[in-house]
Amino acid sequence: MFALRNLPEAVKGALFARYSRSPKSLRRLLVDEFLPPDDDAPPQAAEVGSERAGALYERVLGEYGDDSVAQLGAAHVAVEGASNLLTKALEWNRLASYLEQSTRYVPLTDRPGGRYRYHVPPALAANPELARQYEETLDDAFDAYSDLLPILSAHVAALLPEDPGTPPAARDRAVRARALDALRGLLPAATLANVGVFASGQAYEAMLVRLRAHPLAEARECAGRMLRELRKVIPAFLTRVDREDRGGAHSRYLTATERATAALAEELLDSRPPELPAGPSVRLVDFDPDGEARVVAHALWPSSGRGLAEVRGRADALSTI
Repeated sequence: MFALRNLPEAVKGALFARYSRSPKSLRRLLVDEFLPPDDDAPPQAAEVGSERAGALYERVLGEYGDDSVAQLGAAHVAVEGASNLLTKALEWNRLASYLEQSTRYVPLTDRPGGRYRYHVPPALAANPELARQYEETLDDAFDAYSDLLPILSAHVAALLPEDPGTPPAARDRAVRARALDALRGLLPAATLANVGVFASGQAYEAMLVRLRAHPLAEARECAGRMLRELRKVIPAFLTRVDREDRGGAHSRYLTATERATAALAEELLDSRPPELPAGPSVRLVDFDPDGEARVVAHALWPSSGRGLAEVRGRADALSTI
């Protein structure tokens, strides 16, 4: 057993792609198919096998459509200054790892460049009056957040009992975290944060195709910038994203489907503004009366050695207490 080191990400992935289709050992594959002949000058570590890997991906991804190969390489991408809406668009994706700047630990009371940390859509430039109202509304929300932070911090500190075993600095951090946690509901969806993404080439491709068709202009701009950066590190995995007959066609399909669904909703549902319901603002609209029994049955079934129907019947007969 061994880990792969000192090879480009694309070459590691290409080796594994060949690994699944060859009787050779991984080291033998590297020597036979990715290293240059003995009489050639040895390449730099960052270039070992890159040309061969690129050709393999072009064939396997572009011609054969074997998406699983795109899981074999990955990259880290930093997205800075993303609105909360863009953050959610990024994180609505197939399996990937995300690290989002936490509003529980980072106070957003500063004004870099003279303005609070919120996104202003470029489209607002065409409507100065709307832009003014937008910025005033967000400034008010951030002003309230900033004004309340010291007040709520003092309130939390007064309620939190002193613990001789807790260092003062740790207690101060805990107080601030609780205050920020209570206040972050005031922050608007345009609030800016930083997001770190680590994902496979396959996950990035799915993300970029979807973002390129997103109704949010910020998301479409992010897709273009992210694609440019990813092509600096894992270009072989992303050749289909903006091909007209592949990623382009997929993005157009997503856009057309979204518009058709919106048109259908307008046609089938009353287009008048919805009326606010009388009574409580939060209502239970649906639930599964068998849900608890289903969870119990599926927890017991794999270890039971019995049929699912039998286990489900036993779970249904259990007391709820």
